[in-house]
Amino acid sequence: MKRQLIRFLFAGGVGFFVDTAVLYLMIWLGLGYFAGRAISFLCAVWATWQLNRRFTFASSRKQSAWAEWVRYLAAMSIGGGVNYAAYSAVVSMLHPAPWLPLLAVAAGSIAGLVVNFATAKWWVFKHASSNHS
Repeated sequence: MKRQLIRFLFAGGVGFFVDTAVLYLMIWLGLGYFAGRAISFLCAVWATWQLNRRFTFASSRKQSAWAEWVRYLAAMSIGGGVNYAAYSAVVSMLHPAPWLPLLAVAAGSIAGLVVNFATAKWWVFKHASSNHS
């Protein structure tokens, strides 16, 4: 499980970069902190799913990639609720600044980490988890 957690954290780091980069782009395009984050979150979930399915929880798959994607999106949405609540709290409590999206995404990512790992390991990729624990 330690190896999976380290790989999950690596994938999460890539997801954090994607989330933050897309969020800054969405803010620049005028979508704002909240609508922009909805889009950036989906992009980050897609990126982390790609890494986690190939690197963290790799094994033989018995379901289609699309079925796995839907399950992963549902699972990450549970942690995403925790993530978005923490993100929203930071955005609401602090004054707008160039570093605010970065800080808020970091707070949200940390808040949702445990929920996301647990749902990925024991629900989405449970067959892979039993092979590589």
